[in-house]
Amino acid sequence: MTVIVILALVALFIGLRLYSVLGERTGHEQQQPIPKAAEPDARGAPHVTQPAPAPVATADAGDMAYVPTAGPGVRAILAADPSFDVARFLDGAKSAYRMILEAFWKGNLDTLRSHVDAHVFEAFAGAVEQRKKDNLTLDNRLVEIDQAVISEASLERGIAILTVRFEADIAAVTRNAEGQVVAGSLSDAVQTRDLWTFRRDTSARDPNWLLIETDEEE
Repeated sequence: MTVIVILALVALFIGLRLYSVLGERTGHEQQQPIPKAAEPDARGAPHVTQPAPAPVATADAGDMAYVPTAGPGVRAILAADPSFDVARFLDGAKSAYRMILEAFWKGNLDTLRSHVDAHVFEAFAGAVEQRKKDNLTLDNRLVEIDQAVISEASLERGIAILTVRFEADIAAVTRNAEGQVVAGSLSDAVQTRDLWTFRRDTSARDPNWLLIETDEEE
């Protein structure tokens, strides 16, 4: 009996020591993560890659498609015309930007006529005629389009209107009748920021967009 009492006292002593060291769990302690079971050997199993989330276009992204404020308009156009593709549109806009500028610089009005609205054509034609009167020619070169971004977008009664902000490097030279340089330099490109607005009827079968306005970003 004496041995049993001694063993009971020893067990009680050890229990009190453990309680003083560990304390009582109240439920507010930070839970430790439960170790995950080891992954099974994946050799021989098909590899499945989860699709990465689509990047969110922001105003300072290098290759963004459109600024956030243009998002609702872009989505409205997509709803009206599911075949509309933002990336393909911007590729076409950059090609139009280059083609229209080069035609204007060369004074090729026939090329411009089918790609621009009437009042835009009149403005281009007036500038070309004035150059002829002044015996001046443009020897310009589009070095590179640094960026093309949809800055505004809207849809009204099925008519989609998109404004694209172009940032480009252009080497511009003006020559007189004798071919002498009177302004600019081909060795010193200047960065330009243009706002071009395009329009298209989403119900039309013609996929082409028409340039309806040009402006410079201040």
